[in-house]
Amino acid sequence: MVEEKVKDEKVEEVKAEEIPKEKSEKLKEKIVFTNDKRKLQFYEKLRKNITSFVNTKTAGKGGKFTRYLLTLPDFFILLCRLAIDDRVTKSQKAIVGGIIAYVIMPIDIIPDFIPIIGYVDDLVLVVYGLNLILNELDKQILIDNWSGEEDVLELLQKITLTAEKFLEKNILNKIKKWIGKIAK
Repeated sequence: MVEEKVKDEKVEEVKAEEIPKEKSEKLKEKIVFTNDKRKLQFYEKLRKNITSFVNTKTAGKGGKFTRYLLTLPDFFILLCRLAIDDRVTKSQKAIVGGIIAYVIMPIDIIPDFIPIIGYVDDLVLVVYGLNLILNELDKQILIDNWSGEEDVLELLQKITLTAEKFLEKNILNKIKKWIGKIAK
């Protein structure tokens, strides 16, 4: 993939180095234990229980919302992989580190102890942060490190649109402000 970047009024081409498939798989193994059947079964059972809980409590209206929230673990794994990927610059890794710190911090814009809703700000902050570094990061790097079920780029767009449509403006502004702080 070739991208154009403007720097000091010059246009230069930047090519992303593609990771060989075997190196990509080894990178994924460092972060995710895909060979451990019990852990994968636990994850799937937990996912199913959360979906059932939300659909029951929201009278079936939580489908899309739940589906997006269930991608948070996939995004967290993606962030961890980006943090150790050699193709990601130090400044991009600093942003990724800030996003990871926010997700694991107990103090959030929406506290995590609020069932289900408590993770919305984490997800939206992750998506906004990834969108921010996508301006400088080759999309192929993101794709190479993604192990979720949907296309990561389409998912980022869908979550961004949904957040801007349904999330309170005050919360969105706080998330954007926090992202702006870690980007500096």
